Amino acid sequence: MAKLVRFLGLLAIGLALATGPAMAAGGSSKAAPPDPNYAKARALIDAGSYGDAIPFLEKAVTANPKSADAYNYLCYSHRKIGQIDAALENYRRALELQPKHLGANEYLGELYLELGELAKAEERLDVLDDACFFGCEEYSELKELIKDYKKRQGAS
Repeated sequence: MAKLVRFLGLLAIGLALATGPAMAAGGSSKAAPPDPNYAKARALIDAGSYGDAIPFLEKAVTANPKSADAYNYLCYSHRKIGQIDAALENYRRALELQPKHLGANEYLGELYLELGELAKAEERLDVLDDACFFGCEEYSELKELIKDYKKRQGAS
């Protein structure tokens, strides 16, 4: 019930923001143009070129140091090429900016599983459980990975 009440409250806030002062004053609700470095990095990540995406993501976070999304993909790319320390540092930054960032929490949980730190992965799952009102893909995926991890540990 608490999640439903929270969801309805956030929905009301979202609607108010969508039709807020700019629209009431006859302004435009058009968002700023996307960062071309971020867009290029996303295309490289989608193609599996994680290392090639990193310089573009570094430019994106320099241009917008408050972009939890850019930091999330930066750490994801570092993790995918085995740069664990850089990944951990950037996950920290992403979560400082947006503690309930779905992608950063899921991917950090995955990294913790890779490092054998089940308790920390479960902490990320708890954050996702709280952040995802009616469940979400990130929660479901991390939950399944934790289940598989536990199964493999039991089989060892």
